[in-house]
Amino acid sequence: MVTSRLPGFYKLTLEERRRVAAEALGVDASELEEALFEGGLEAACADKTIENVIGTYAMPFALALNVQMNGRDYLAPMVVEEPSVVASASNASKIVRSGGGFEAEADAPVMIAQVQLDRVPDAARAQAAIVEARDELLALADRSVPNLVERGGGARELEVRDLGGGWLVVHVLVDCRDAMGANLVNTVAEALSDRVAELAGGRVGLRILSNLSDRRNVRVRCAIPVGGLAFDGYRGEDVRDRIVKASEFAERDAYRAATHNKGIMNGIDPVVIATGNDWRAVEAGAHAYAARNGRYEPLCTWRRGDDGALVGQMELPLALGTVGGTLRIHDGARLGLRVAGVDSAQELAMLAACVGVASNLAALRALATDGIQRGHMALHARSVAIAAGARGHHVEHVAREIHAVARVNVEHAREVLARLLGALDEPEPITIPPVPAE
Repeated sequence: MVTSRLPGFYKLTLEERRRVAAEALGVDASELEEALFEGGLEAACADKTIENVIGTYAMPFALALNVQMNGRDYLAPMVVEEPSVVASASNASKIVRSGGGFEAEADAPVMIAQVQLDRVPDAARAQAAIVEARDELLALADRSVPNLVERGGGARELEVRDLGGGWLVVHVLVDCRDAMGANLVNTVAEALSDRVAELAGGRVGLRILSNLSDRRNVRVRCAIPVGGLAFDGYRGEDVRDRIVKASEFAERDAYRAATHNKGIMNGIDPVVIATGNDWRAVEAGAHAYAARNGRYEPLCTWRRGDDGALVGQMELPLALGTVGGTLRIHDGARLGLRVAGVDSAQELAMLAACVGVASNLAALRALATDGIQRGHMALHARSVAIAAGARGHHVEHVAREIHAVARVNVEHAREVLARLLGALDEPEPITIPPVPAE
């Protein structure tokens, strides 16, 4: 990747975007088309992937532009259905570039295997016995995942927590390297459970990973000069101060924090999905981490820096993989990983987090100035135009008109389309679908 700055990319046709993206990535355009054919997964393959399959379900595969992380440019793959998400992340990443881009770091890829015990007669004595057997237990864990150990991973440490009432939970910390690690960690939990129960004198309960992977955190920071925040008559200082106030609102109010964090996940989830990772696990970990202090809080906060810049900081657990799982069978997921151009699961996690911060910045900037609907509805108008039956170049025409008069609904879009088709000498054949029930 030479640069993620591709000016006018959104103005190009689908075929032209594939060509430009292929040139930037150093691949053949046909490779992009083939990998995304049928959404990257053939029906016959899907039938063997999960149960009760009747087909496949495709979503748009897009690129977030302008991302600069730790001095390097990235095109971030995004799979998402919501209008304005990709455009907002790309635009905000361009703003962040004015301050030198994102700075990011990631912890070692350590996941937590949990072994639950109950009916433990003496919790303090059981804890001491398990801790004393630490080396034996870690060796037993490593023997259960020999391939991981060969790749440089394996069990690193164990902890024992007393939950009260004769309940203990043993945590085994496992370095999963470039795997997300769910299957590896579950294997470790099951391999240790009987020996741990024997040491504790209790009964084995659940044996499974925790999706609160807070030993596998990612941290992102950016600092934006006020000059990069000015737009449409708004002074950069005013935009900065409004964003800081919006951040403080989320810190004081859980109802706002939930929507604040949803905006972050608008950026993270599409990268996770595009690279074949488990977005449900990511969501669970992120929201659990947001409530770690006993109240639900924002994951990303914004402050005025000493030099007057707008400073954003975020930390959250982000367990992603670049090997195994969906990557083995899904052409689109493999393409997403290739587009990302990362060398490790840690780097992928940092990239996803940066796009999350960009999405949060874009949302707060819009909310604190013109309101969220102005830009969102302009792009949503396209979807409404398509729902009304518009195709080809008619989509943009209908979308522009319904947005201009602030009547972005299917009924008005149908009226505009009917008028447009009636004005043509040779209208394109088209079937207008019925309006779905509200």
